[in-house]
Amino acid sequence: MTVLQKQTDNPIAHLTPEDIEQIGVELDAIRASVIETRGERDAAYIRSVIDGQRKLELASRAVLLVSMFPPAWIVGTAGLAIAKIIENMEIGHNVMHGQWDWMRDPKIHSTTWEWDNASPSDQWKHSHNQVHHTYTNVIGKDNDLGYGIMRVDEDQRWVPFYLAQPLWNFINACFFEYGIAAYDLELGKNLRSKKRRSSPEFKARARQTLKKIRQQVTKDYVVHPLLSGPSALSTLTANATANLIRNLWTNSVIMCGHFPEGVATFERRSINGETHGEWYLRQMLGSANISGSPAMHFMTGNLSHQVEHHLFPDLPSNRYAEIAPQVRDLFDKYDLPYVTGSLPRQVGSAWKKVIRLSLPNDFLSKATATVTSMPARLGRGSADGNSEVA
Repeated sequence: MTVLQKQTDNPIAHLTPEDIEQIGVELDAIRASVIETRGERDAAYIRSVIDGQRKLELASRAVLLVSMFPPAWIVGTAGLAIAKIIENMEIGHNVMHGQWDWMRDPKIHSTTWEWDNASPSDQWKHSHNQVHHTYTNVIGKDNDLGYGIMRVDEDQRWVPFYLAQPLWNFINACFFEYGIAAYDLELGKNLRSKKRRSSPEFKARARQTLKKIRQQVTKDYVVHPLLSGPSALSTLTANATANLIRNLWTNSVIMCGHFPEGVATFERRSINGETHGEWYLRQMLGSANISGSPAMHFMTGNLSHQVEHHLFPDLPSNRYAEIAPQVRDLFDKYDLPYVTGSLPRQVGSAWKKVIRLSLPNDFLSKATATVTSMPARLGRGSADGNSEVA
């Protein structure tokens, strides 16, 4: 049984159960073609990226030793911000997905990698790999949708708290690595219950996170500034600025992957008895891409190919651009909406939704009376709502 979109013009109504399972077969074939051809070219790619990132970070921190001089501060800060973005996105995120485990290199393996981020890798892998990628865009199951602090669908009951969600989202973007660490701990759920917050498991995870945060703060705001001697204060501000840039960039890219207009959300009941093909279909309709240059794709950790990443989260990130045309052809073949757009367009669309859903539905309907499209939401046996494709 398929999931049915809550809209009059249902974009998957034309698909039969056989069509959906055939989509799964064809996507499996695309995945197999990459698995069969993984090799030295891919291994050389990730090793060169890691080597280049480390050299860039080292050079940037060396320049910051004389960051009392404004040109050095600008160059060092820019280099450090880029190095941190690459480490988090193209390296850390993808290594911890297991994309490079096939190399059998213990230094580049999902079980051993620890990234430059406030979230301990073990906790992030659970909340991201096991939860988010399993329950992509399922309301109440996927906390990546709104991070537990935002309203993400019209059917969610509106309360005055949501009026401030644009502010919460901006604050979360500025301190994104700490927001993700809190999300990994499921603070909202655990702190509400005395039993949960007193449990040994939660306390152990909280201690692990606090330890990681202390390590990050000590490295960026104590050790490296002190090593700069007379440039200590300017190095401290450079590190803080680089972290801010990294957080804002990462937050923007991730919002573009699942939150622009036209991306579907799903009801819990819609995944009951979900088949292999239906899981693929949910990833296709619940993800959005960012168009741009190879440099832009690289700086997003290739999450600009979010559709392809969610279909094949364990494939090497450098291969997403290669298979993207095949995936898009499959969307066209089965007449499915492939949501994509430039980075400014997708960021603007995501923020538009954040603001729109911060308001009550009745206000929303009056304010958008002339708008011809509304966001998609999927569930079994429903047939109302709209969809917009970038």
